[in-house]
Amino acid sequence: MAKEIIKTQHPRERAFMVGVELHKQDNLLSLHDSLEELILLADTAGLDVVGSETQKRDKPHQKTFIGSGKVDEIKSLSGEVDAQIILFDDELSPRHQRELEKSFGEDIRVLDRTALILDIFAQHASTREGTLQVELAQYEYRLPRLTRAWTHLARQAGGGGGRTGSAGGVGLRGPGETQLEVDRRDIHRRIDHLKAELDKVRAHRQRHRTQRKRSRIPVVALVGYTNAGKSTLLNSLTASKVYVADQLFATLDPTTRRVELPDGKAVLFTDTVGFIQKLPTMLVAAFRATLEEIAEADLLLHVTDITHPNVFAQAEAVHQTLKEIEADHIPILTALNKIDNLDDPGAARHAMDEFPNAVAISALRKEGISDLLRAVQEQLFEMYTPLEVMLPYQEGKLISLFHNQGVVEVIEHGSTGVMIRGRIPGRLVAEFNAYLKQQR
Repeated sequence: MAKEIIKTQHPRERAFMVGVELHKQDNLLSLHDSLEELILLADTAGLDVVGSETQKRDKPHQKTFIGSGKVDEIKSLSGEVDAQIILFDDELSPRHQRELEKSFGEDIRVLDRTALILDIFAQHASTREGTLQVELAQYEYRLPRLTRAWTHLARQAGGGGGRTGSAGGVGLRGPGETQLEVDRRDIHRRIDHLKAELDKVRAHRQRHRTQRKRSRIPVVALVGYTNAGKSTLLNSLTASKVYVADQLFATLDPTTRRVELPDGKAVLFTDTVGFIQKLPTMLVAAFRATLEEIAEADLLLHVTDITHPNVFAQAEAVHQTLKEIEADHIPILTALNKIDNLDDPGAARHAMDEFPNAVAISALRKEGISDLLRAVQEQLFEMYTPLEVMLPYQEGKLISLFHNQGVVEVIEHGSTGVMIRGRIPGRLVAEFNAYLKQQR
């Protein structure tokens, strides 16, 4: 009789949280709410939070971020609960990290919020593109923090794992060259390789976007705070099976599906990575190819969890990220999701007053989906701006843009250029301002 194979699970590591409230720092969430979110992030990463400590400061301590007295206090408190990790709710500078690691000793690991999010992304990346993006972000985060304790990082970090050596592994050490210098040089080489690979991904995506524009099928990009229900909504709209889980950053890789609107017109809905407050800068940079899907969409569908106590702060975090990736000029329709979890249905109506251009829905129960699709149809096909332009022939890109993205009603070719009268999506009007002939 064959023996039953029993899969063993590694025990979850124990983490002690540290939150710091800095004077005059403009945070979207209160310190308490930010730490509550950090607990969810820790759980998603496979950590158990066993304690926490907070501090108010005018500014970070020059050496240890929290000051030597607080370091001693946390060292004692974390020891009482057998914590293996000290987890900070802010991104630590390389110097802060080094000094804290010295202070807490070799048996304790020091992690910050950025490292935790990068670890979650590494766990959830499932495609080659996602793996490349996460690995690049991890290397760029770790490079300035490289110490003797982090030797041979180039063969350990990120989604690339053992593949790193094949990208030009550690070379022979030169005269007087330390292992640290070898590691730094090898990581720089790996970063260059990853950027080159992602440039290929970006070019591939651009070709696909160009094809979509030629087909004149509008694109709606789903955006929102992590765990707001974007993937659930895409599944409800398209009967697809995008992975859904009640955890932060359950899906990373973009998914595009074709949807038919009530009038029979087709649109493409693209689900993208969720946002979060204090989203690491290197992640935004690494996911540039993916986030360009948002920046070139015709309409943004902002999915919010209307039941969340910090829904307005979460919405502001989304808007800040959209501004960072230069997508804040695109028209936005808001989906107030999870109304099935509201005790008071009137709360949804009140929220609609707070969020302009909003529709209340339950993606899980498919409530309000027809209203949402009608609103998308109105935004895409009934809210075009009429205009008349005189475009010189050398502005071939603008002429093509009008044909591909707009509705041409009248076109007349002259000796120096072409006159086009028609309608264009509101987000593109600024492109034609210099050649505007007459606005009707």
